[in-house]
This record gives sequence, C-alpha cells and structure tokens, in this order.
Amino acid sequence: MQIGAHAISNRLILAPMAGVTDQPFRNLCRRLGAGMAVSEMVTVRPELRASDKTRHRLDHAGETGIRSVQIAGADPSMMAEAARVNAAEGAQIIDINMGCPAKKVCSKAAGSALMRDEALVKRILEAVVDAVDIPVTLKIRTGWSPEHRNAVVVARIAEAAGIRALAVHGRTRACRFEGHAEYGTIRAVKRAVGIPVIANGDIDSPQRALSVLEASEADALMIGRAAQGNPWIFREIDHFLRTGETGGAADADETRETLLEHVQALYRFYGEARGYRVARKHIDWYLKTITINTARHGIADWRARILSAEGSAAQYRLLESFFRNSHSRGLAA
Repeated sequence: MQIGAHAISNRLILAPMAGVTDQPFRNLCRRLGAGMAVSEMVTVRPELRASDKTRHRLDHAGETGIRSVQIAGADPSMMAEAARVNAAEGAQIIDINMGCPAKKVCSKAAGSALMRDEALVKRILEAVVDAVDIPVTLKIRTGWSPEHRNAVVVARIAEAAGIRALAVHGRTRACRFEGHAEYGTIRAVKRAVGIPVIANGDIDSPQRALSVLEASEADALMIGRAAQGNPWIFREIDHFLRTGETGGAADADETRETLLEHVQALYRFYGEARGYRVARKHIDWYLKTITINTARHGIADWRARILSAEGSAAQYRLLESFFRNSHSRGLAA
C-alpha cells in the first residue's frame, strides 16, 4: 500500500493508542512485522506542547520506520498549526483523529464526536491538508451511533479534501468498544472512494485478519488492543496472509528477551522517574498473554510483586527472577 511517497511494506499497521504507542512500542511492533505504526495522539493545544507528555510524543529520535503522527482537535486553525509543528519536528505523515470514542475527547467535540458535524469535518481536513506538504490520513468510526452511520459521506468528504488514506473502525462512537465490529460499512466506504482504506476493529488472530480483509475488501488492516502484550501478532498475521499457514508465534526464550528488551527501552526513553511506571501496564499485558497462551497457574503472585516494585532496578530484577522461575516450573509460553 502506498501513502503519498511512502510505501508500506505489508498490509499491517499498528493503531494509534494514547498511552501505548510510544516510540519504544512502535519500534518493537515494526521489528516484529508491522508495516507502519502510528503515534499516540498529540494535543493541538499550544500551551501543552512544552509538557513532558507532549515532548515525548514529539520525540522521533531513533524512530525506525515511517513517522506517522496523530493529532486531535476541533478547531481547523489549531489543527493546521499542530500539523505544521509536527511536520517540522520530523513527522512524515499526519493522521487526524476522528475515531476516538473517549469521553474526555468527545466532550471537547473532538475525536469521533466530529462525525456529527460534516461541515466542520470538511473545514478541518482542508485546513490540515493545505497546511503541510506531507500526506495527511484520517481515522474515523462508522458513525456517531448505529442509527447514524455516515462513514461513506465522511469518506467522500475526506477524499475530496485531499486525504491520502482512511482507517475505519467498525463501530460507531456510541458503541465504544462493546459488542462486535461490523465490516459492511467499511466495505461500503472502500467501494465509494479511490484512496486506500484500512479496516480496524476486533482483529486478534491471523484467521480473523483474513476474514476481515475478505469481508471489508480493505487495502490493509489496523491492529490496536490485540498487540498489547502480544507484539508478535503482526508477524503471525503477515506469515498467515503470505503462506496460508500458521507460524511466527514467540517461544519462551523470545518472550523473555522481548519483554526485557521492551522495558529497558522504556527506561531509557522516559528516564528513571517515569520509565518503570510506564512499563507496568506493558508488563501486565505480557503476563496476561503468557497466562492465556499456557493455561498455567502461578503467575498471579509474581504479577503482584512485579507491578508493585518501586524503581526500574527492582522491577527488572523481579522480571528476571520470574522468567528463571518460569523456566524451571514450566510457566513460560
């Protein structure tokens, strides 16, 4: 798939997730098979650009792949300025968030709340596209509610405004992440526009990935929550789509090496005061994946000790001890 001048190496993209898809996680997922990874949502409010959170989200030093940065807001001029700032900081693609269902985002009439106002959608998209010389992409949902699915209308507005690719989550804003994603609306979007369309929602296995591609007729897939604690999912899906065979899952040694490498990258990226705290949620996801994959018991006590550890050194020592103990007792994946 092509987005502007950028060729995506396969049909798999890591979805933007606030508080999750930081640079260490993006680099890891790309190494394990994601063709592209989209950054966490970056605020468009200028007074927040100097905050530590935004500073880390704007940091592309050491980025290993295409630098796609997502912005969110409801004011066309502020969105345009944010696009210019991120392009100057090294972004190669600007992604616009009109898909986030979070209350704190929608309460500011941003994210998926924007889909209620198609005229404002048009103004925002045109302002951002006109503001930068790099490709602009858009992420939406199928509509505001099941009774108001307007993704096809918004997709046509996006294409006319110069959007270069469109990701569609197969739920409405009202559905949040409940129930099951539906792909018929994504298929209708794909048939209505000529730009690449990316299907998102409930893609959690190689077999599911193939069925979603067939049902949606999408050009590519965007994977979010299923990659938390399981970054190998990209490699597994890519292998299955290319060969029709299962393969690419991590063994016990790779699970250990990847988790330890990941937390070390987080320590370096965020520093001592914050790194081990950010690492906690990733460790929790990895441990849940290990438990599910092995149907074993005995991890709960280790999990409590590791997640309550204070400081990166103590956390890392407990992780190493957990894996040594897991190998001896057969708990690891």
